[in-house]
Amino acid sequence: MPLKVIGAGQGRTGTHSLKLALEQLGLGPCHHMVEVIEHPEQYPYWERAFEDQPVDWEEVYRGYNSAVDAPTCLVYRELAERYPDAKIILTLRDPELWWRSVSATIMSPDVWSGERMAQHPMARLGPKIGGFRMRRGYQPFPRNDRDAAIEDFQRHNEEVRKVIPPERLLVYEVSQGWDPLCNFLGLPVPNEPFPHSNTSEQFRARVLAMDAQNSGGN
Repeated sequence: MPLKVIGAGQGRTGTHSLKLALEQLGLGPCHHMVEVIEHPEQYPYWERAFEDQPVDWEEVYRGYNSAVDAPTCLVYRELAERYPDAKIILTLRDPELWWRSVSATIMSPDVWSGERMAQHPMARLGPKIGGFRMRRGYQPFPRNDRDAAIEDFQRHNEEVRKVIPPERLLVYEVSQGWDPLCNFLGLPVPNEPFPHSNTSEQFRARVLAMDAQNSGGN
C-alpha cells in the first residue's frame, strides 16, 4: 500500500506522539524506529538504502500507511518522490530543548555505553547511517558537540522546507495538538486528548528494560 503520510522530522521532536496520533486518526500502522528495532528482518532493506543501493519501498513499508522518525526522516526526499500523493509532516522543536533531549537519550554516552550499544539491534545500522549522512554533507553523529548538532538539526529542517512544496508540507509541533494536524489531513478532530509519549525518562526506562531482557532478567 502507498504511504499516505511521511514524517520528515528528526527524532526527539515528538515523533512517537505523532505516530500514536496518526494511528488514532486511522492512518496506521505507522512505521517508527521502534518497528525497525522490533523487526530485524527489515535491516537488509535499510542497509541497502544507506549504501545508496536500489530499494523496493513497497517491500520496506509493507503493511504501513504512514511513517515517521528515523530511518524514514533520513530518506524523506526519496519517499516524497516515490509517493507523490503522500503528505509530509516536519515536526519541530526548540533547538535547545531538542539538544537537551537527544543528549539525555539517543546521543547520551550514559545511555549508549560501548557494551550496551554493541548489544543493541541498531548497532548494525549505525555506521551505515553515519556514512549516508556524511555523503549528504551532515556530520555522522555529533554526540558531544552541541553547536554542530543544532546546526545539523536546523539545516535539515530548512532543507525540508526548500525541497517539499508548501501545499504538501505541514510544519508542526506536537504541542499544537490536534487542530493543525487534522486540518492538514482533512480529518475530524478526535474527542480524545492528543497523545504524548516517549519522554526522556520513558526512553531511558525502555533502554534499561532492554538490558534486563538481554540479560535474561538477571
